[in-house]
Amino acid sequence: MSLTNLTAHELIEGYKNRDFSCEEVTKEYLDKIEENDSDINAYITVCREEAMKSARAVDNKFSNREEMGLLAGVPLGIKDNIAVKDVKMTCASKMLENFISPYDSTVTDLIRYHDGIILGKTNMDEFAMGASTKSSYFGVTKNPLNSKLVPGGSSGGSAAAVAAEECALAVGTDTGGSTRQPASFCGLVGIKPTYGSISRYGISTMANTFDQVGALGKDVEDATLLLRALEGRDERDATSIGNKSLREDFDFRSGVENLKDLKIAVPKTYMDMDLDGRIKSDFNEAMEILKSNGAEIDFIEIKSLNYILETYHILVNGELAPNMARFDGVRFGHRTNDYDNIDELYRKSRAEGFGDEVKRRIMIGTHILSLDLAKDYYYKALKIRTLIKNDYDEVFKKYNIVISPTVPMLPFEIEREMSPVEIYQTDLFTIPANMTGCPSATVPMPLKDGLSVGIGFMANRFKDNDLIKTILGFERSVK
Repeated sequence: MSLTNLTAHELIEGYKNRDFSCEEVTKEYLDKIEENDSDINAYITVCREEAMKSARAVDNKFSNREEMGLLAGVPLGIKDNIAVKDVKMTCASKMLENFISPYDSTVTDLIRYHDGIILGKTNMDEFAMGASTKSSYFGVTKNPLNSKLVPGGSSGGSAAAVAAEECALAVGTDTGGSTRQPASFCGLVGIKPTYGSISRYGISTMANTFDQVGALGKDVEDATLLLRALEGRDERDATSIGNKSLREDFDFRSGVENLKDLKIAVPKTYMDMDLDGRIKSDFNEAMEILKSNGAEIDFIEIKSLNYILETYHILVNGELAPNMARFDGVRFGHRTNDYDNIDELYRKSRAEGFGDEVKRRIMIGTHILSLDLAKDYYYKALKIRTLIKNDYDEVFKKYNIVISPTVPMLPFEIEREMSPVEIYQTDLFTIPANMTGCPSATVPMPLKDGLSVGIGFMANRFKDNDLIKTILGFERSVK
């Protein structure tokens, strides 16, 4: 069996038993990237020399019986909107095509602290705006389950890298589902923790009050391992508060008993939608699995869900438009060669540097925040967000978990042209967790016809451990 077939926790166990070295494992992953990634396009930048150097350092620590970090010797991919010192950080945009980060993000610091091996920077939708990687300046990533299909987005490269066994774990970001949606499309586990659990320092901001780092892995234990390594308060990020729930001791040998007497809610709004037959079938099967293992399931009404998609896009675009103002052709990033004055420098640099989807969202956000419209749109959306949060607070007084399909559609073909509205619909079931700051995860159902359907789970804020227990029990009952 190839070493790249192993899960992250199996790799760590193998290192401890001296079954293989970190250098062997890292080389096998890098060779696989070199052999296959020209087709899959999961990576924008590969850090071969640095990865091998880190692997040898980990082997030395094992040989000297030094204390090892949580990610000891695990090869990882990092989404290319996360800073790694002296490595390109492109955000998959022409605007930052040649930008080299002068510092490490907190996420990068923690991966190194915990002895993880950074293999490279993964592809994504430009500035994390998209659901397919089709907006990447460096070309679309292919879904390893079916090369004609998209891997999802915006963390599509991270998902594809894990699914193609080009890394054992991957770091993504999640603004409205950008970790969980591609995890679902690629048959992986994806987890977004409670907002504030992980520092955003050194990560290119899309929407400040929505963005959170997410983990993608082959199973629940792997994804949880990564979250635990990255969790913690950081004085360089005022929104980070840490998360004790992720630090609690947890027995990964537990299983379906975690589901007994669990109270689960299913929003009626989702069940009334015209979903793909395969998604309906797999979700009904998932509910039967949960009930057969002792969980109680109720269908409930959450009225504010009727407005959630529109509210989300008003707020996110309103936040991202001013965030994107930093890319002006002066301080860093692409600068046009054709200008006669400072106004032309700004306009042409941004026109040349940004792709269509980024321009569209900047214009929408700027329009929403204009003096005439902010009161009618942006400030009303803020009030609706509060109503949505309050509705979920009431739900979690009675229920432990809310479930739904992760995505309302199956992975679509790369060649298929979709309208922006159709693309935005892919986040419909994942958005509530970002609107409320709650932890959420996707767990795959078994492959059928080469495709996987993800089941979405959501718990109350700072109940991440309850979420992990639930999805572990579900994963064990499905396998």
